[in-house]
Amino acid sequence: MALVQRRHGHEVDAVPTGEEGLALLGRPGPRIELVVLDLMLPDMDGFEVCRRIRTMSTTPVIMLTARGDDIDVVSGLAVGADDYVVKLVTAVVLEARIRAAPRRVEPAPRTPLPRGMHGGLTIDRAGLTVCVNGAPVQLPPTELRLLLELSALPDQVFSREQYLQLVWEQGFRGDSRLVDAAVGALRAKIEDQAAKPRCIQTVRGFGYRFGRL
Repeated sequence: MALVQRRHGHEVDAVPTGEEGLALLGRPGPRIELVVLDLMLPDMDGFEVCRRIRTMSTTPVIMLTARGDDIDVVSGLAVGADDYVVKLVTAVVLEARIRAAPRRVEPAPRTPLPRGMHGGLTIDRAGLTVCVNGAPVQLPPTELRLLLELSALPDQVFSREQYLQLVWEQGFRGDSRLVDAAVGALRAKIEDQAAKPRCIQTVRGFGYRFGRL
């Protein structure tokens, strides 16, 4: 994989273990723009590596998994991954996901206001920060971008396919489980009761909307 990505013009540092990857991410020098993380590593699993990455960095993380079942997808996004791809992924698809991932840290282009308060939730769109009841909440890039998109147009319902395009830059062939898992992870961090969400509301049969509080 590293050889293929170098052919696409990327500078790639490939390491075989989770510990070496974490050390690489924490070293001084040029900033690492993206992590492609295999779940199967000899010293620890990819979920643990991703948890540790999120304690030190908001660098986008794409997980590689041999299985595409829901538990892997949900678990990966719950620990802070931004995307996942199932082996054996084609070089063209992986390159598209790699190029899309860093753009998720950019502000949403449809932002109507620089700052918004929704009950105990405060979203600073200019500073890209989120607070719940005055306490800052750290969100990985994909969850932050999803929240910005959701809250940009309160009460407007968007389908999962629309969010796949807005956040992951994938069309109708994208995996809608990405949206559901990311919404679940986001609710756990910003809702008073994730089981009874007030901010991110499900519209059965259609998708999601951001409710006015």
